[in-house]
Amino acid sequence: MPAQFSRTQIHHERDNSHCKRSCALKRIGEDASEKPDYTPSIFIVERHIRGKWACEQCETLIQAPVPAHVNDKGIPTTGLLAHVMVAKFADHLQLYRQDKIFGRAA
Repeated sequence: MPAQFSRTQIHHERDNSHCKRSCALKRIGEDASEKPDYTPSIFIVERHIRGKWACEQCETLIQAPVPAHVNDKGIPTTGLLAHVMVAKFADHLQLYRQDKIFGRAA
């Protein structure tokens, strides 16, 4: 994602810090994914951060689930998809103009 877009961080963490056998979990890292979003006249990037937790005694790895998304394999949020659909079908703009927003060649 372009660096000039502002970023909003959304953390997804576990509710408790113990595994099924009541062992204490230790944070070992996190996964982050970025999704472009659009609010009228402002492009932002949602950065979803999911913590990784491990239980040393049980030798298990636990992580928060990925939140539901409109398009499972796509990265745009619902706000950006709505903007593209309105621009394409209501404003009659060509799709290649959307690529110029993200700095890609047409």
